[in-house]
Amino acid sequence: MRFTKPAWVMHKDSAMRGDEKRVSMFSCHVHPDGSRIATGGLDAKVRIWSTKPILNHASELSGRPPKSLCTLTMHTGPVLVVRWAHSGRWLASGSDDEIVMIWDLDPTAKGKVWGSDEVNVEGWKPLKRLVGHESDVTDLAWSPGDRYLASVGLDSAVMIWCGYTLERLRKIDQHQGFVKGVCWDPVGEFLATGSDDRSVRIWRTTDWELEAEVKKPFDHSPGTFFRRLSWSPDGAHITASNATNNEGYVFIAAVIARNTWTSEISLVGHENTVEVAAYNPHIFLRDPSQPVTAPNICSVVALGADDRAVSVWQTKAPRPLIVAKDVFERQIMDLSWSNDGLTLYAVSSDGTMAVFSFDATELEGIAPKSAQEQYLKRFGFVPPPLPEGFSHQILAEPAKSQGSNRITPPPSPRAQSQDFGSAAPATVQSGGEQVHTLIAKRKPKKRIQPTFAGSLSGSVPSSSVNGINTIQSSKPVSSIPASAPPRPFHDVPSSSNIPISVPSTSALQLSISQPFGESASSFGLGLNTGESEDFPMDLDGEVRISSLDTAAPSGKGKRRAADETDERVATKARTLGGDRVRENVPVRPITSRSAAPMAISSLLSDGPGLAGRLEAPQLVTYLKVTVEGGEDIFEGRNAEGDEPNEVLFVSRGQTQWLDYLPSPILALTATSAFCAVAMQDGSVNVYSHTGRRLMPALSLGVPCHTLTGSKHTLMLLTVSGMLYVWDVRNQAAKFSPTSINPILAPSPNLTIVSAAVRPNGAPVFQLSDGIAHSYDPALLTWTKLSEPWWAEGSDAWQGRQRTNQTSARGPVAIIESAVSERMAIDNSRAEKVRPAWWSAALTLGHLESKLHAAKALDSPQEYKQALLLYAKRIADEGFRAKAEELVKELFGPVYWRPNRDDSWSPTTLGMSKRDLLKEVLVIFVRSKTLTKLGQDWQEIMKKAQNGD
Repeated sequence: MRFTKPAWVMHKDSAMRGDEKRVSMFSCHVHPDGSRIATGGLDAKVRIWSTKPILNHASELSGRPPKSLCTLTMHTGPVLVVRWAHSGRWLASGSDDEIVMIWDLDPTAKGKVWGSDEVNVEGWKPLKRLVGHESDVTDLAWSPGDRYLASVGLDSAVMIWCGYTLERLRKIDQHQGFVKGVCWDPVGEFLATGSDDRSVRIWRTTDWELEAEVKKPFDHSPGTFFRRLSWSPDGAHITASNATNNEGYVFIAAVIARNTWTSEISLVGHENTVEVAAYNPHIFLRDPSQPVTAPNICSVVALGADDRAVSVWQTKAPRPLIVAKDVFERQIMDLSWSNDGLTLYAVSSDGTMAVFSFDATELEGIAPKSAQEQYLKRFGFVPPPLPEGFSHQILAEPAKSQGSNRITPPPSPRAQSQDFGSAAPATVQSGGEQVHTLIAKRKPKKRIQPTFAGSLSGSVPSSSVNGINTIQSSKPVSSIPASAPPRPFHDVPSSSNIPISVPSTSALQLSISQPFGESASSFGLGLNTGESEDFPMDLDGEVRISSLDTAAPSGKGKRRAADETDERVATKARTLGGDRVRENVPVRPITSRSAAPMAISSLLSDGPGLAGRLEAPQLVTYLKVTVEGGEDIFEGRNAEGDEPNEVLFVSRGQTQWLDYLPSPILALTATSAFCAVAMQDGSVNVYSHTGRRLMPALSLGVPCHTLTGSKHTLMLLTVSGMLYVWDVRNQAAKFSPTSINPILAPSPNLTIVSAAVRPNGAPVFQLSDGIAHSYDPALLTWTKLSEPWWAEGSDAWQGRQRTNQTSARGPVAIIESAVSERMAIDNSRAEKVRPAWWSAALTLGHLESKLHAAKALDSPQEYKQALLLYAKRIADEGFRAKAEELVKELFGPVYWRPNRDDSWSPTTLGMSKRDLLKEVLVIFVRSKTLTKLGQDWQEIMKKAQNGD
């Protein structure tokens, strides 16, 4: 087996021009012909890459074919899934923007990517936007023969689309939680979906009704980003991710048997939740000399988990074939096998891709596709007829030989009877499916508004220059011959460590080991540096595009422009310290300059209860923070001798200003509006981004424990337990200094897990007991924002984990996710017999608490969401008194007029209370118990609006 991690396969942050900053990749899928792979990432882009430079080192060095083929930029949110059609002619992508996009090859769409320095060497156009989901689209799957396309999302819906006309055929909305995985039965008889309602459901494709619901292995499954599941190529099993044994203490992948729909087999060993399962597309024979029968068939399945490990299992063996540990720095998001079954691709939220290439001898018993097709005919399932006049087969072209390595896929599927030279009108075919021919039209007077680029708050990821020379391909420092035969687990050492060189990291240790208590298979890990028998390709390149032959002159022009830019840099205005050569400072602790002993306990306003519990940060030689929402850097350097300490502001690798400080630096923070430094003598300096002091030096008398900021707000917690929050723009305190003793006093073992501040000045402290607190200046007391108690019975507790996308969620949702991660909720308590009103009471209490938290943290969208959920719950329960009280609170005084009565505010968090009431009343009117109440108040609202 050969392993490689191509450094150039990446989704990049648009704000980074000179440097390469990776953003998360959520999905990958190999084209059926193996020539290209599509990836989707946090930058809201779909990228298509050549696989030849990944698998062939000589091709990678030669740059032929081009590594990056195309960048697709129509989505306005992170792309969570990409899937090629089995025909290879269409690519489907799903995103946070609630849209499923179908892409089609467009030979005329080559050229420079708008708003970027990249060049598309092949063009893909958006063929159709599939609209219908009301939230993020998390997974997609094409049925056998591309007859259907299934999409699932966080709106709990399963959408079925025609794979030919692309019309929506069915919406299934029976799941009670986010749907995060979907796969098709290779026979075509069933569809399986995995949901956060802790179930896998199987649907019949004949009538789209429920065939079975599997719950047992998912009773205690935690929340994960995805629940990608996969159906074995022989149709016998579904392997579902995010399952557990032993009441949630053992993470497994559940193997569900066809027809009985029970899970008696578990793939055990991963140390954290399994995120994705992917079957090899080929069936395998236990004994290749025997016929293809059910007892002689086995499968190969790969698992990716949150423990950053990838495992590959062959179902005839009780232990995994290989386990690759520490391949990534973060969890695995997606897996994809090549169509020949010999290459496995994996992507991670750390923004990298790993590739495992097997020899045919290592995957013993691999059977040709024809054997699978013959075997599946035994099920006797007859698929529905295709729309009249449509086919995914190649028309008017001779079939190309297997040895041909042309990278351009065949043309898009069209109606067989359609004249290719003219547009055909939409026609209605049998079965109610419509056939649309889309014609792209340009409107020269209307410019595209690039407003979507700001939807990711602050740092907007997008593409940059492709193929930058400073990024070198990763090569293994040491390797084992690829021809080494596989050995049983008990015959090899427990692990073998292979350091892999990866850009922007010092050394990534890849250990191929067995986390299951057994030894691991020692397959060779080496990168092929030349032509290989298993991947014969022409180094002249697969993409034959005439425009590439004329690239040299334009390239020279770009170099001349770059040279001129460098000259301008040399003559720009002076900066304070900009002429000094920046030196790297090793990070090490400093003990020679410790602070003088201080009587901390005597400084406590609430007594000695916090003495010794809050410690100052360790004094080190070098500190660094990145400016909030940007790439500029604020550095601190502490001298080990008598030299002065200094802070520096660095932009694009150039020092913009520096300052010398009389006391060692303990902590730094940098927002989009200011930079701040806390020193060992208890003083704080606040600077603008140009180095001007925005406030006088603050003297607190004791060192800080925590220093953080957000926009124009700065927060500092001292080791004495005093909390300060300042509005830097107005140079004023948000509230009087207060002690955190009230929230730490209940237990001497309580510690602060995280501390942050909101732009409105609300501090947020999460403690080791899982409770999140904030301080309310109006109430002059600490308040609870969230706590694990609600998870024990509230139906509104989501605990949804959305790694790397915190900007897309509100602060309350982030806090609840942190509480879920921090506290392992005791599921045994949930199984106890509870009082009759347990769920209703905790749900209402949780939603009411959530309303107060959203208001405290200035999160209007979460406030509105919680309000509508609260209204629906009290309507479902029929609590009329609560409903009336809520209505009156939002409506206010009947005869209220602006500027006449200040006792009631018509808005909350910038939203009109009466506008919110309109939506609440709609919920009441639709309910079974509060219809009359809702109608009466709707009449009152109309009269008040008309001035009656």
